[in-house]
Amino acid sequence: MARVQALPFVTAMFAAFVITPAAMRTLQAGPLARENYRGRVLACPLGLVIVAAAVLALIPLAVAQQLATTTVLRPELGWVAVYVLGVALLGLADDVLADRARGWRGHGAAVVGGEFSTGALKAAGSAGLALYVMAQPGVGTTRFVLGAAVLVLATNAFNLLDLRPGRAAKVFVVLGVLLTIGTGRLGPLWAVGLFAGPLLVVGFYDLRELGLLGDTGSNLVGALAGAWLVLSLSNLGLGIAVVALLGMTAYGEFRSISELIARTPGLREIDSLGRPTDDTLA
Repeated sequence: MARVQALPFVTAMFAAFVITPAAMRTLQAGPLARENYRGRVLACPLGLVIVAAAVLALIPLAVAQQLATTTVLRPELGWVAVYVLGVALLGLADDVLADRARGWRGHGAAVVGGEFSTGALKAAGSAGLALYVMAQPGVGTTRFVLGAAVLVLATNAFNLLDLRPGRAAKVFVVLGVLLTIGTGRLGPLWAVGLFAGPLLVVGFYDLRELGLLGDTGSNLVGALAGAWLVLSLSNLGLGIAVVALLGMTAYGEFRSISELIARTPGLREIDSLGRPTDDTLA
């Protein structure tokens, strides 16, 4: 059973291996290519590659689901896909229309000033999607509120993290390992595997400074992390996650997370692990 349920993860990862090189060339030459923190113009947004690999993988997976006598696509994938694809689309709007406002205060000021803010659209859209996917039969009011809050806050948190190559993917992997070990359950991993598989492939390109996730990708990674938290944690655990994510969001609003990591021994080394140096890029 476990091998069968791992098929979405493996199939989508393989699809990402196949399509990423060509997709990278297209994105590099496209209008959305942008500069990274070093001033290098890179392919963007790699989040589109994750989406493409996932939906391509659904072709054989859906056929297998229809023919198999066991479950290939876990039922939780339904609401996970709705939320992940929805926030990826909102992130794409930000990549395409990219306004100058930054942070919740900046986007709030833009809205008050009568301007269109993609950040405000992402916040409102993520909230609407989170409430929709959590409004499931049998879900109590407490879990409904906490689950929606975790989804929205995690989506925003990974947007704050994605300021250095590979950081968002690394945090996602660490979070997934901790959740899997802590709960002793592989079910949540297989439920998000359709997107987690290609994320590992694309995350390597991001880490090696060959492309950028963009808001499309960082939103997607955050949505996936939020979904994994909701699938794994009790109400108490979700409450703790909400507090932690709120703290991170507040810190990122007023301070630089990158500066905090850079001056913290241990975190600094882990954050830079695998990232090219100036010499290797020369």
